[in-house]
Amino acid sequence: MMSRERKKAAAAGLREKLQILRSITHSRALSDTSIILDASEYIKELKQKVVRLKQEIACEEAGGLNHNSSPTTVTVETLGHGFVVSVFSDKSGPGLLVSILEAFDELGLSVLEATASCADTFRLEAVGGENQVENVDQHVVKQAVLRAVRNCSEGGRQQE
Repeated sequence: MMSRERKKAAAAGLREKLQILRSITHSRALSDTSIILDASEYIKELKQKVVRLKQEIACEEAGGLNHNSSPTTVTVETLGHGFVVSVFSDKSGPGLLVSILEAFDELGLSVLEATASCADTFRLEAVGGENQVENVDQHVVKQAVLRAVRNCSEGGRQQE
């Protein structure tokens, strides 16, 4: 009798922990296996974010040492059928945000959510969903954003 009660208590504790894991990872799964798989995917996404943030920190530190150049960092992560795009440049210029958003539009990507700062530096974090065009991968998105940044900065130099 005692072992049956222990098993029941252990199962209840495990179930409670799985529900906590489910809520933390924003999983909608119902089965235990699916909850664990969603948690594993969530951990992978968090690891990618850590790598990206470390790259941004390194870029900012390098930018602080060398004021003559204007490095631009673009990272693109795949997110389901869309992308998370992060852009950082230590110089902001007129039309840069518009230029990047036009590049998204040309690729057939809709911006679902974005945060931008265009004061002294330029920072953009955008979540885009793939709309119309197939064969758009993270490399294509990154190249399009870099091209938009380059075209905008070249246009700004020609106007000066």
